[in-house]
Formats: sequence, C-alpha cells, structure tokens
Amino acid sequence: MGLTSQSTGAGILDSELEIERMSPNDKVVALAGNPNVGKSTVFNSLTGLKQHTGNWPGKTVTNAHGKYKHIDKNFIMVDLPGTYSLMSSSVEEEVARDFICFGNPDATVIVTDATCLERNLNLVLQTLEITSDVVVCVNLLDEAKRKKINIDLKELSLQLGVPVIGTSARNGEGLKDLMDSVYYITENKMEYAPIKVTYDPKIEEAINIIEPAIKNIPENKLNSRWVALKLIDGDDTLLKALQRYLNFNLLEDQNLVEKLNESKELLNAAGISDDLLRDKVVSSIVSTAEKICTKVVSIENKKYNSFDLKVDSILTSRLFGIPIMIGLLGIIFWLTIAGANLPSQMIATLLFWIEDRLTDFFMWAVAPSWLHGLLVLGMYRTLAWVVSVMLPPMAIFFPLFTLLEDLGYLPRVAFNLDNFFKKACAHGKQALTMCMGFGCNAAGIIGCRIIDSPRERLIAIITNNFVPCNGRFPTLIAIITMFFAGFVAGPGQTVVSTLLLTGVIVLGVVMTLLISRILSKTILKGLPSSFTLELPPYRKPQIGRIIIRSVLDRTLFVLGRAVLIAAPAGLVIWIMANIHVGDLSLLSHCAGFLDPFARLLGLDGYILMAFILGFPANEIVVPIIIMCYMASGSILELDNLSELRELLVSNGWTWLTAVCVMLFSLMHWPCGTTCLTIKKESQSLKWTLVSFLVPTITGMTVCFVVANLARLIGLV
Repeated sequence: MGLTSQSTGAGILDSELEIERMSPNDKVVALAGNPNVGKSTVFNSLTGLKQHTGNWPGKTVTNAHGKYKHIDKNFIMVDLPGTYSLMSSSVEEEVARDFICFGNPDATVIVTDATCLERNLNLVLQTLEITSDVVVCVNLLDEAKRKKINIDLKELSLQLGVPVIGTSARNGEGLKDLMDSVYYITENKMEYAPIKVTYDPKIEEAINIIEPAIKNIPENKLNSRWVALKLIDGDDTLLKALQRYLNFNLLEDQNLVEKLNESKELLNAAGISDDLLRDKVVSSIVSTAEKICTKVVSIENKKYNSFDLKVDSILTSRLFGIPIMIGLLGIIFWLTIAGANLPSQMIATLLFWIEDRLTDFFMWAVAPSWLHGLLVLGMYRTLAWVVSVMLPPMAIFFPLFTLLEDLGYLPRVAFNLDNFFKKACAHGKQALTMCMGFGCNAAGIIGCRIIDSPRERLIAIITNNFVPCNGRFPTLIAIITMFFAGFVAGPGQTVVSTLLLTGVIVLGVVMTLLISRILSKTILKGLPSSFTLELPPYRKPQIGRIIIRSVLDRTLFVLGRAVLIAAPAGLVIWIMANIHVGDLSLLSHCAGFLDPFARLLGLDGYILMAFILGFPANEIVVPIIIMCYMASGSILELDNLSELRELLVSNGWTWLTAVCVMLFSLMHWPCGTTCLTIKKESQSLKWTLVSFLVPTITGMTVCFVVANLARLIGLV
C-alpha cells in the first residue's frame, strides 16, 4: 500500500492511506456498506482474483483492494470495513471515514440491502455529508423481490441526488450498470446534487457560525459544513486525523477557535449538551432516511419476514435457544470427529510414505545420521503430524462454521449468550469470537476486532483460549475414547465421545464467562458496553463461496501459521530426545525435574514436558508423550487407541490422570500461533504475556484442586 505524493500530486498527504496506482490515470473506488449487505460479493464479483489484503496502517482492521477494467480505465477498488456509521465510535468506523476523507478515492460506492433500505440509508446520508462523489448500490434485489419489497430506484436517485443502481451481486445482475455509473462519476461526465440533511435550527445556526471560519484545509479535501458539525460535536478523532494525514491543525486558527466557542455557547444557552447534540444529529439523519423510504419503498406483503420471526421465536427463545445451540455444536463436532478420521489416516499414510522416500534419499546420498534425524525425523515428521491432524478437522469444521455464518445463525448465538456475557461484564459479541476459537484460537483472536470497546476486546482475547481448538480436539477425543467411552462398541462410541466432548466444551464456555468476570472486576475494570445487534435475514447459503472462504481464508491461513511455528519445534524436540547426559536424554532429565510439580497437578513430568514442547502446535502433545514413554528419539504414534491405552496405563495413568490431562489441555497456555496473533492484534507484549499466564494459572489451579481433592476423598 502507498502511493507516493508525486504520483497523486498530494504532496502534503500522508501516503499511508494511499493505494498504489499503476498509472496516474487509474481510478480509486472506495467500497463502503453495512455488514451483511453483500459488499464482499460485489467486491469479489468485480475484482475476481486480482485482490491484495493487509492491515490498515496502525490498525488491526484488515483491508482488501483489487483491480478491474471498465471501458478504457483501470479501477482499483478498496473494500472498506463493514460499518453502520462514520461517527468514529469504533476502529472500523474510523478507518472507513479516514479513507473516504484522506485516501483520495475518485468515487465511493455504498452498498445497501434492499430488504432493509431505511437502516442502510443512515450510512449513505453520512457519507454524502463528506463527499458528493457517491454511487448508491441497492443490492439483494432478488431477496427483496422474493419478499415482495418494491423499490423505486429512479425516485431514490432523485431523493438522494446521486446515481442509484440496483444489483443482485450473487447473480451478477446490475454490476455493469454499477461500473458505468462509477466510470461517469470518476470522469466527471455526470451532474448530481446530493441531498443535505437539515438539523435542529440551533445546530444549523451553530454550523453557520463556524463554517465561514473553516479555511485553508489543504486542497479543499473536506466538506466545510461537515467539518463544522464535527467540531461542534467535539470529534477529537477528526482533529487527530487531520494532523496525521494532512499535517494540519484546525485549532491553530484563533478566529476559528473563537467561532467554535461562540457556537458552543449558543448551544449551551439553548440547553443542547454534547450528548443531546449527538442524539439530535442522529435523529435528523434517521428521520431523513425514514422520509425517503416512505417515498421509494412499497411492501406488497406486510408479513414478508414472518418466516424469520417464527424461526427466531424458537432459535432465540429462553426455553429452546441454548439447547438448540448446544445441539448444533454437538452435531458439528460429531461431523468433524467422524469425518476427519479417514482423511487424517490417508494424509498421514501419504506423508509418511514421503518420509520413507526422503530416508531412502539420505541413505543414497550417504548423509550423516544426525542430519537425517534433524531434517526428517525431527522437522519433517513434526510437520507431517501437524498437517495430518489439523488439516482434515479444519477442512470440515470451518466450512460448517461458515455455513452457519452464511445462513445468518451466528448473530443468534451472540443474542442467546449476550445476557451471560453482560453478567460477566463482557461484550455480547465475545460469543462470536469464542465460536471462531473452536476452529482455531488464532482465528478467534482475529475475530475480536468486531468488538469496539478496547477493554472488552482485551477480555475476549485473554479468554479465547478457554475453548478448545482443532489442535486440542485429537487429544481430548483420544482420552475420552480410551478412558470413558471405550465401553461402547460400534457407531455409539462416536456419539458418546461427542456428548462427552460437548460437555468439556460447555465447561470451557463456563470458564470463559467466569474468567471474563474476574478480569472485569480486577485488571480490566469497567461496565459492559451496549451494542446494537442486527439479526440478518436467513439466506440460502452459497456453497461455492463457503468452500473458498473457509479453505483459503481460514483453513490454509491457520495451517500456514502452524507449520511456520511447528517446523523449528521439530528440531528442538529431536535434539532434546537425542542428546544424552549420562544414561538419560536431555528430555528425560527435564521431565524428571518437572515430575514433582507435575504430580501435584495430577500429571507426570513427561506429560507436562509434552505440553511445553507442544507449545508451537497442540497437535504434537500426544505423539511426544508416546515418544517419551517408549524412549524413542523421534515423534511416534501407535496404530490404535487400545495399544495407546495399554502404554499409558503401564506408565501409571489412571482415570484421574486422564481427567487432569483433559482439564489441562482445555485450560493451559495458548499455542505459538495464537501467541503470535495476540501480539499482532494487541500490539502489546504485556497483554500477550497476560493472555499466556491467565489460562495457564487457571489450568494449573483447577488441576491441582481436582487431583488433590480426588486423592483426599480416596477416589484413586
């Protein structure tokens, strides 16, 4: 990212919001819109595979920009974060506003949902206050037609004073007309007069006092009326943005400061406080949107959303909401467990066949045995286990999770759990980030970006590790099957394992709520913030899009990070297992040192050592335990669970050991991939360390209490 000042002629502009153009004639188009309006579908349909992603400078919000060509021009489309407003009350809103203001877009396309146009117009009206180079895209016309909602697009265009194009992006309908309008706007071949929102008379009077004093903004980048309103509103983020991107301080103008004070005195005399001012501004925007909609929207079937309401009456009810949610979670886990077994075996067979060929190559090359051990038995074997164990479950779980997301069910999960998180003084959206953590805790950490409050975002980050990821599922499933579900034969064993696993997950959710409350009452004190949760309509899922999103954006992304961290871990494990001090390996010495402490937790030294060495990837914990017990110098896994159970029992395992291993697997430090993600998202080593220590201390405490209580009452 980053056009140089020379290429744009904006010498004073900070280049960090600029998008690189291949030539000065290329046009930049900002793509804005509410969440769940099909903005990404419009973006993907226009840009195809010519996309690039990254993070906004200084932000943890992901950006994406892609290219397309129309008529004789190259266009660069920038996909802004989905947001309901531009009032900078969240990182997403601030990023979207800053790009529209300072990123030099030649046009801004605002995607709206035809099925709930009135709400979407709030963002349209706010954008029109900043820039007049706007094209409104009314998307999901197919959904509106199905619900018998009619929209007069010509009248809407007249009301807004800018081009309005109807589309059904998933079917490709209307996209050419959209590109035509963008082309005409960027080429100044279209005349338009955007609507102006009229506010309370006293607010308008205050704006008129300030607006003439606003001058000398570089290149007249901002609408003076909008800037005046923001100054009255006391929006410090705009002043900071002006300083950051334009190196310009409005308040250095003494005349402007005097006019600002005069306008505030006027408002105070009228009884309009800062809070009331914001309410009146928002009310005016909402009222304008409502008036426009009454003129352009007609509904043939007033009960168009009756089906959604009937379904929601069950899925979000106090009686059925939670049980259905747990049931769906269980079904997803059952499908993941049952479906991943065979692919895991096939991938493992293939990868270890390749290992044999690599061994043959090293023998043919007469390579030193230590080199073969380091690269093949250490690095490659570790990577083979990580890939064979992680890839199949993620390839099943993430599409299923994305399917629920595409159907519109996940916001219902947040609705059902909102009250629980509110009682824990946390944010209701944490329910969504927690669900993402089931697939991968690193993905859950990234998902915490949707939480506006920095305090509550940190709580969600710190507690995300209390729900097990795909890397911990194999350990939990293996132990459940060997020690608790093994008495059931046939397909029933998978069902029992799923039920027990679901119970473990529910315990993880309970711990998430408990620790969230403790954090909110100690190091992260504060009251839970309120938020508006949109329940989008249920929609037919796009299977192809689901597969692409889940495999490319989630599965391979997470797997790539895991492989990156697991590779050097394999070297360390092999070295520790093959360097001997006396008669024992370095690994055995370390395990012996840890054994007294591990016994207090219901574990042993080798188990605790396996968790420590499994820090880069939780998938390798069980193979390391096997390697230690069998005194092998490389990672191993037995052919079946019966052999593994015999090995564990012969090394002192009891039902209590199994329980404590499960508890510690559920509640211990985040893996290396997750820690790296926490550091990137929080931009703080301090909070990364806190995120490491909180689950670790919790897990050790719980294991200590359970183990010693069981011993005290004579259960073992």
